Amino acid sequence: MDTYHDLISQTFDFPTADFRVENNELRFHDIPLMDIVRKHGTPLRLTYLPKISSQIQRAKTWFADAISKLDYQGTYTYSYCTKSSHFSFIVEEALKNDIHIETSSWFDISIVRAMHAKGRLTKDTYVICNGYKREEYKRDITDLINDGFVNCMPILDNLGEIDYYHDHVREKCNVGMRLASDEEPRFQFYTSRLGIRYADAIPLYEQKIKEDPRFELTMLHYFINTGIKDTSYYWSELSRFVHKYCELRKVCPTLTTIDIGGGLPIQTSIQPEYDYPYMVEEILRTIQRICQEEGVPEPHIFTEFGIFTVGESGMTLYSILGEKLQNDKELWYMIDGSFITNLPDTWALNQRFIMLALNGWQKQYKKIQLGGLTCDSQDYYNAEKHIYQVFLPELKTKNQEAIEPQYVGFFHTGAYQESLSGYGGIKHCLIPAPKHVILDRDADGNLIDWEFAPEQNGESMMKILGYQQ
Repeated sequence: MDTYHDLISQTFDFPTADFRVENNELRFHDIPLMDIVRKHGTPLRLTYLPKISSQIQRAKTWFADAISKLDYQGTYTYSYCTKSSHFSFIVEEALKNDIHIETSSWFDISIVRAMHAKGRLTKDTYVICNGYKREEYKRDITDLINDGFVNCMPILDNLGEIDYYHDHVREKCNVGMRLASDEEPRFQFYTSRLGIRYADAIPLYEQKIKEDPRFELTMLHYFINTGIKDTSYYWSELSRFVHKYCELRKVCPTLTTIDIGGGLPIQTSIQPEYDYPYMVEEILRTIQRICQEEGVPEPHIFTEFGIFTVGESGMTLYSILGEKLQNDKELWYMIDGSFITNLPDTWALNQRFIMLALNGWQKQYKKIQLGGLTCDSQDYYNAEKHIYQVFLPELKTKNQEAIEPQYVGFFHTGAYQESLSGYGGIKHCLIPAPKHVILDRDADGNLIDWEFAPEQNGESMMKILGYQQ
């Protein structure tokens, strides 16, 4: 008899550093997931805080090793882009690791203020302010600068943005400039809507920054939507950007830093698929080579890692309510939640996450499709990244309803899912948001958990919809 355990072990090099099975139940980072389910029920959203710090430290090590190996002359600084997850427990955990912050909205400035009030960051912390900015955002950035946040740095996204700072900034201020990258060839338009055109970069500096003693252009920002990938497109865009950095550096001696956005990817399969140290080294090697060819100093490096910082800290767990055979071969397992509302990336971007059974590893397995609770035909999950199918342990049922509990987990779901699905709001078909539980470890390494938010209830939805005051 081929069991579910046999299937996973034969398909992957299993167990892994992150996943193993004990008594036919899955453990993730040695977390007994079934114990958590028995305590809190499902659907359940979990955040494992130690993974955030470990990701930051891994990236710092890769850059330190590459800088040492290549004798690279610049320094490295890690920043977290809050848009990946704005929750206080995420930002606080990240800030434990001597990092800095990147913002994209004027509401982010309130987060900066709150973290400063709690002593989590100082007025020396870099606050890299990206995005196309409404007046409220420019006002709040200006207030930070005038209040003595000496490393609050607006990244200019259009030609007129600097005019607001000319009129309102009183203190000396470093500024950056985002360059508009070309999109992937298969994209629907050629150039990013965000950033300054390459041809406008030097005129903007010479006409609006160079002669004002309050402002120094110190950073050039580079962002690729696809993230950092080993493709000809990525290396071509990076090379084009570094050449422009060198051209601008020759006329602007204060330009010392480049900010690499777009981020490192997370694992979407049980097996490692990405050589992180190689990619980091090749990025630095490319920058170093071009700078040497152009005869300019190698820049300091900032990175903005969001998904990489928080993605692998998240898990979403479901129960299987029952099964439905809808024709001769399409067997559906129905979950007690929704992919559209709980994991919107699976629906909007066809994103694949790591999916594994939490229990029943000793049982035979079946090829199935997972269905969510909304009425939408797109509320399903039927393909894994590595095998383009979904298999789970066999379900015992009566009248199509499960008579033995079976649970399934989606892993590395920690970035963007709450913000995209509208955390605290109403969802498609009024499917409630799941309970959210935070996991951490105490000083002795013992697992601790606490409830951050209960499962959304009917009363809160009725208030949002105006039925109750």
